[in-house]
Amino acid sequence: MSLLFFFFIIIPSAIIHEYAHGWVADQLGDPTARHQGRLTLNPLAHIDMFGTILMPLFLFILSGGRFLFAYAKPVPFNPHNLKNKRWGPSLVGLAGPLANLAAALVFGLMIRFLPPSSFAFFLSIIVYANVLLAVFNLIPIPPLDGSKVLFALLPDRFKHYQLLLERYGFLLLLFFIFFAFQIIFPIIFGIYYLIVGQPFTF
Repeated sequence: MSLLFFFFIIIPSAIIHEYAHGWVADQLGDPTARHQGRLTLNPLAHIDMFGTILMPLFLFILSGGRFLFAYAKPVPFNPHNLKNKRWGPSLVGLAGPLANLAAALVFGLMIRFLPPSSFAFFLSIIVYANVLLAVFNLIPIPPLDGSKVLFALLPDRFKHYQLLLERYGFLLLLFFIFFAFQIIFPIIFGIYYLIVGQPFTF
């Protein structure tokens, strides 16, 4: 039951994440998301066949029903339209994880200050899902948001590493999702504890 609730929570959390990308890009001069109808919270505009449907099913089966993760269709943006060509892409990239952390903080404060109840368990799943999305997307592997921050920080003499990562990024990402995802769990649980003030139990 809790895993099913997690699935229904992570989808709107991923949509908020993608909407934040599009909104910030639009504010910085790139209307691509708006022109393609992606600057909306309508789930139908953000569902990705692999990330929203197939991958969660595969992870659920491979983990024996113990783990599930999903993401929405990435919002497109044209970095050449941004007012700041160097830092603009990283700001667009950071917008998604920051939106998830903001959502986690709001629901985490509700857990802290509302009277204890069984409803707090469902709030804790909302916090966990948003922290999970934020941390996962900050991994510096293309096409994740962390790669945009990394590329903005890289000196020009290391740009060939950027091209290499962009070429093989999706393969690295698939490997990470299916075989190394557990590496980020201590970070996720640590941030969750800082927000909520108690350990997460699923």
